[in-house]
Amino acid sequence: MNKVRIWTLTVILVVCNSINCVFAQKNKVDYPQAEWSKAAVILMHTPGQELFNGVIHPSAGLFEDYFDVDKAAAEHRNYIKMLQKNGIKVYTVQQILEETGIDSLRALAGELLQYDVSTLDDDAVAADRYKKDVIAKMSRADLIRCILLQPTVVLYKTDMNTGYEAQYVQNPLMNLYFTRDQSISTPRGHVICNMNSLQREPEADIISLCYAHLGLKPILRIQGEGRLEGGDYLPAGTLSFIGCGMRTNDEGIRQLMDADAFGHDTVVVVRDHKFWQMQMHLDTYFNIIDNDLCTLTSSRLNAQKDDPEYVTCDLWVRAPGTKKYTLLQKDRSFVEFLQDRFEIIPIDSEDEMHYANNFLTIAPRHIMAVGGQSKALQQRFAKAGVKVEWIPLESLIDGYGAAHCMTQVLKRQERW
Repeated sequence: MNKVRIWTLTVILVVCNSINCVFAQKNKVDYPQAEWSKAAVILMHTPGQELFNGVIHPSAGLFEDYFDVDKAAAEHRNYIKMLQKNGIKVYTVQQILEETGIDSLRALAGELLQYDVSTLDDDAVAADRYKKDVIAKMSRADLIRCILLQPTVVLYKTDMNTGYEAQYVQNPLMNLYFTRDQSISTPRGHVICNMNSLQREPEADIISLCYAHLGLKPILRIQGEGRLEGGDYLPAGTLSFIGCGMRTNDEGIRQLMDADAFGHDTVVVVRDHKFWQMQMHLDTYFNIIDNDLCTLTSSRLNAQKDDPEYVTCDLWVRAPGTKKYTLLQKDRSFVEFLQDRFEIIPIDSEDEMHYANNFLTIAPRHIMAVGGQSKALQQRFAKAGVKVEWIPLESLIDGYGAAHCMTQVLKRQERW
């Protein structure tokens, strides 16, 4: 009799658990995305030939110093392998361009390949027709080269040979490997950015092509005078942090709010007053490890009101279920705001200059960070219970970016 009762209770429990599972799936809570949620899918770009023009004049390429292109590519491939070992799916821009529809490739290559006929009497329409004929015959590999190198053919008349001679100018997309910047991924969806620098403008079109190939439809593209770059955005569970400084402006943030693209009821606009290339984005001096743990560079953490490093923030809120944001508080101390919510791990100057703050959080208290940091910082991470995987990125960081800048997390698994 006891065995029958035990068997009956077991069946009842199994049935009840099954019902509860079904109910949970039907009534699943859509928790906001957070920087500390487990990373599932990431978009990256391993740099190639397009990087060379950037390193031969680093400043013009928006880089900090010369670095070896081949070593940089090897470091990047190793970083991808480390992410994959953590069960993360990594798509690369090159892989997508090799798989996407040929007509889409031809259309984008046709926009980026230019024939300059300004010195000729030739009809520009005829030159465009000639270009379209060439594009139509191009192999996939050469179409990709056109996209990444952005060549311009400056044409001149000659009485010899074919009747033309030319100079060849390239505007290669050397910063494309910083895939954090061309888009942001919010709880509402994906947003295509409007890049601040002329050198980087076409990158957004390439990333849009990648989204289309992956079947992802962005909810917004920043337009006009609006500027937005992904390094300035950090989702944090119930609120969004958005930096306003060198690369992202108020107009870009306004467009995000008006479109309800943040998906959070609280938006923290973090205002940088220093405008320093080393800290061009929010993620270069502030980052998040868990729902109660973050990092901040020591110069920002200890700055007084009159210091250039002093950071303020504006708090924008909306009533649940509405779309209109209202300014709740202006020019609040960013440090004080953080101290109310997080334990802060300081990043000292030596480590900051080695891009210690620009790590990627792939799960709660689990980060991928640039190797070679001080023992003091390693001890701080260990004391806070942070698992750190140290990545060798000595070449790539000379491009003014590191582990966080090189990744666009397209999907995170919720923590709950």
